Amino acid sequence: MLTIDDIRTVPLFSVLATSALERIAHTSADLRLAPGEWAVPEGGERALFAVLAGRIEVVKLFDGVERRLGWRLPGSIFGEVPLALGSPFPGGYRAAEPSRVIRVEPHDYYAVAAASPELAAKVGALARERLGGLQGIAAEAPRARVTLLGPQWDVVCSDVRRFLTRNQITYEWLTPESPHLRTLWPEPPDAADWPVLRLADGTVVSRPKARELAELLGLQTRARLTEYDTVIVGGGPAGLAAAVYGASEGLRTLVIEREAPGGQAGTSSRIENYLGFPNGVSGEELALRALQQARRLGAETVVTRSVERIDPQTREIFLDGDDVVRTRTVILATGVTWRRFAVDGVDRLIGKGVYYGAARSEASATHGADIHLIGAGNSAGQAALFFASHARSVTLLVRGSSLGKGMSHYLIDQLRSRPNIAVRLNSEVAAVHGDTHLTAISIRDGGAETVTRSESGGLFVFIGADADTGWLPAEIARDERGYLLTGDKVMSAGRWSHDRDPYLLETSVPGIFACGDVRFSPVKRVASAVGEGSMAIALVHQFLQQDRRGPRRDGA
Repeated sequence: MLTIDDIRTVPLFSVLATSALERIAHTSADLRLAPGEWAVPEGGERALFAVLAGRIEVVKLFDGVERRLGWRLPGSIFGEVPLALGSPFPGGYRAAEPSRVIRVEPHDYYAVAAASPELAAKVGALARERLGGLQGIAAEAPRARVTLLGPQWDVVCSDVRRFLTRNQITYEWLTPESPHLRTLWPEPPDAADWPVLRLADGTVVSRPKARELAELLGLQTRARLTEYDTVIVGGGPAGLAAAVYGASEGLRTLVIEREAPGGQAGTSSRIENYLGFPNGVSGEELALRALQQARRLGAETVVTRSVERIDPQTREIFLDGDDVVRTRTVILATGVTWRRFAVDGVDRLIGKGVYYGAARSEASATHGADIHLIGAGNSAGQAALFFASHARSVTLLVRGSSLGKGMSHYLIDQLRSRPNIAVRLNSEVAAVHGDTHLTAISIRDGGAETVTRSESGGLFVFIGADADTGWLPAEIARDERGYLLTGDKVMSAGRWSHDRDPYLLETSVPGIFACGDVRFSPVKRVASAVGEGSMAIALVHQFLQQDRRGPRRDGA
């Protein structure tokens, strides 16, 4: 419990009247922090803090790398910048040793400051000083973690750029034609070795595999434990939500992701109907926030690993590379994969001007170009708006007669407002053209049955997605399209033999759950995936506490 004497040990507060000290003592939080515990994380809500004991380190993430900016010792304060700007905390404050910190809520600070102009003046002066320091840090030329040398139309180079972008790794891309190539790379490697990457520590690697690159960059690729309470397969919104709730409730939680956290939502340029983000949020930012939250709470996330098979009896998970992880429960959140585009010549141009999904890493290559997108869903609409800020023109090719069937109304309105976005209804791509890369496409007009050829600097395909569940054991029930049956759908399919009804998100194998787009459901939204991920953890708890692999009806 805070006392007036505690408050007086902070020089800033020592000059306050007794009534003001009493208000702070009676309304403020008395935080007792263990080493590693946050007083307030980066992005936390504004408040004024004062250190009574211990040592607080100031940290901030720059391009996914944590950097220490300073310390706060007993008697010092922090939070003056968020109070001055009315903004969240630009950095995080974490205990480096057992510490005691006061948290003064904004309305209580303003009430005290109104009666003590000297306090307000000192806090304002400190805020200006700290803002100057932050501006100095922001003005420093950022150093890319990776320098990449490779041709624009090299498929491996394209894959590497997508991997770096999805995993929040800053890089500088040099092509053989870059005018400053010799300045940044005085002795470039031979063309036979391209693409080549040079890391910040000087390590040079040629044509690396994704896992090799991940390990060089310090990304986690192996589980630290041999057994977990729950293993989540897939790191999209559903999987990350499950990770956050699982770790926060004390479960030993592991997420296995084959490329990068975020799933398909991670490639969305703007999600404008997600609760709590009135100005919208990019899928990349949403994934980064969720990943940071899951890790802070103790969940592990491994990338560049695929699950080859699951033993439904023992719940052992067999990864590529011969690693085996044991778990008490499994949550399948693998999402879906883009449906293949069945036009002759497409496969040889994948990564060379033809892309599945948004391929945000290709934005720079669309500058000044005329590009085309195929699809009529929200993903296609979001991508069209994103690329419209780079390309000369964006044409959305839609097989149907309207956008209203599969696209949200707010996206349709925004598409109409952009002068360089065109929508062609009743149209489809009949052919693609180009030798080393895409140069043009042929478009069939369904109404007139005519085919026209248009130059194209990029073709981005959003023609629906399918559940990639063929690798799962036969014991896990699916519908005819591969989507996982759960709850009452398992019962109606006659695939449940346990002595209780399946939980809402439980598959036909007790203890194995499914959530997000991979689950059979008419709703495919980020918000519903997040809700199902959190719900899956509640059901995991029920299973662990009540079921314990109970007997089956057949007596087995």
